[in-house]
Amino acid sequence: MFLTKDNLRLGLILGLIGPLVGLFIVYLIKFPALSFKDFLDYFMHDNKVITNVGTFALLANALLFAIYVHFDKSQTFKGIFIVTLFYGVGILLLKLFN
Repeated sequence: MFLTKDNLRLGLILGLIGPLVGLFIVYLIKFPALSFKDFLDYFMHDNKVITNVGTFALLANALLFAIYVHFDKSQTFKGIFIVTLFYGVGILLLKLFN
């Protein structure tokens, strides 16, 4: 099982996938009437939605991070943290330049 591995590469991969899964879950729960393409367009061009949806998408990484901290897998949670920082900066830049 992947919870037993302590690997920076695994953390980077999980860190990349987590917010995408979080974004898709937010789409399914809050925006089911829109097509996924329309949802992404709405997400990319509305500052309020960027903040709200981006935050919830990053919560997926916070959950992964907490799990790996609990199991003391330092290399994996470092990878998750690094990618989370990049996502956070990306969301901030998207919000600033929108």
